[in-house]
Amino acid sequence: MAEDRDAELQRVYLAFDKMREQIEKMAAQAEFGVGGEHEEVLETYKMFAYDEGWSRRIIEAIDSGLTAEAAIERVQQRTRMRMRQIDDPLLADRMHDLEDLSNRLLRIVSGQMGTAASMGLRQDSILIARNLGPAELLEYDKRRLKGVILEEGSLTAHVVIVARAMGIPVLGRVRSLRAAVREGDLLLLDGDQGNATVRPVPAATEAFEARFAKNKERQAAYAALREVEPFTRDGTRIQVLMNAGLRDDMPNLALTGADGVGLFRTEFQFLVSATLPARERQTRLYRDVLDSAGDKPVVFRTVDIGGDKVLPYLRHNDGEDEENPAMGWRALRVALERDGLLKVQARALIEAAAGRTLNVMFPMVSEPWEFDAAKAVFDEQLKYLKQQRKPLPEAIEFGAMLEVPALAEVLDILLPKLSFVSIGTNDLTQFLFAADRANPKLAERYDWLSLSILRFLSRVVKANAGHNVRLAVCGEMGGRRLEALALMGLGIERFSITPVAVGSIKEMVRKVDLPELRRAMSGWLSNPPPDIRAALRHWATERGIETD
Repeated sequence: MAEDRDAELQRVYLAFDKMREQIEKMAAQAEFGVGGEHEEVLETYKMFAYDEGWSRRIIEAIDSGLTAEAAIERVQQRTRMRMRQIDDPLLADRMHDLEDLSNRLLRIVSGQMGTAASMGLRQDSILIARNLGPAELLEYDKRRLKGVILEEGSLTAHVVIVARAMGIPVLGRVRSLRAAVREGDLLLLDGDQGNATVRPVPAATEAFEARFAKNKERQAAYAALREVEPFTRDGTRIQVLMNAGLRDDMPNLALTGADGVGLFRTEFQFLVSATLPARERQTRLYRDVLDSAGDKPVVFRTVDIGGDKVLPYLRHNDGEDEENPAMGWRALRVALERDGLLKVQARALIEAAAGRTLNVMFPMVSEPWEFDAAKAVFDEQLKYLKQQRKPLPEAIEFGAMLEVPALAEVLDILLPKLSFVSIGTNDLTQFLFAADRANPKLAERYDWLSLSILRFLSRVVKANAGHNVRLAVCGEMGGRRLEALALMGLGIERFSITPVAVGSIKEMVRKVDLPELRRAMSGWLSNPPPDIRAALRHWATERGIETD
């Protein structure tokens, strides 16, 4: 217990000042470009550092008779208890920021100013941690830090976004790794494959280095195709676009030679913010993205939150957890219920696209009326801005994501209203198989080259025939060479994929005789072989097309 309450309060006040000074200094000295989402992350992190509720809870603990250290630890323990009860990964990410700040405050108040980062890295290193705050990452020597592996942390974790801006590969959710690794162990981190090898045998190291060298050769070959348009051998132009979700993704458009952005996930700005992003901030992001794209198209998907992407400032009305969030209150369902959310985004997109074509796509449409209701929100905002004599887009083209199987049964009603359709293969596949794609026990059932998936997609292609509607696939399926071959065989000529895969798919496209491939695929669908994957791989190998 504390003997002098005032002295303990003074210690914690000084520690808060020191901590905030450190964070302000690190954020100001961060060595990466300006204008990215990482800046919003650091601003949110700083907001936690200045959070009155957190400091008030620590002061109240001191008032109850605890020392400064004990008060910080009590509040930290209660925060950890809350974290254990949180299934929502996004809210948990924010709680990790508070955990990181608590550790920093505790070190300062107890006089332990040295950290692993401040003591410096003596050689090239991979950092392993349960979790990490973005400010702590900034303390490490970027020249020596070659990678980060976290036992927790997700794509939307603040530290991951900052690491990405620093050009440092990160693996998240690698369970129980710290217990298996000793300091000084050799570790191979493959960011592309998403895996790490601890204490590899010489053969594994050689294989890794050979794969790394081969990958560099491939990347050089793909880079040489950056300005080359992907025509098949028979002269069919295949559109290869890229997916994006951060302002920092946009340089990849020029680096890969992609035809545009076929899917810009607007929700990332909502995920890294502590509060609902203001319209001005949204407008600035969308305008920056369009400016970066130049004359190449960008398809903005309206915010897809809910499900496993619940925001702490936007909870379900009844506050109850959903048993099946993937099929629950998410995406367009949230936007239509919280119509203020969609109105603000619609106005921001329209204002940002002034003088240009705006491409808007609605996620998780399951019935035509949902598309009609969402489009009506945009029409209303367009009418308002026209009355205000604001600069407007030259045109607005609307599309829908086909990821709910039910939509395929009513495409004849919806297609006349659309400019484009994007098939979201990730969600579509798990809905068709009733198999959670995150469940390792069901991994074998999640097969994009199963007969049922291919026949379903073939029906969608045929339903779209005769309509002046651009049909695309956006998702992991289109970024895999063998699966992309199958899609081309079905009649898909437009892909939106991860930037890393753009060069690979462009290179493969140029080796394909499309009529021959489509005849083969038609035969496999009507008279299925025992293993379509094996049949397609054999077909490709005979024609000198690599499929890995």
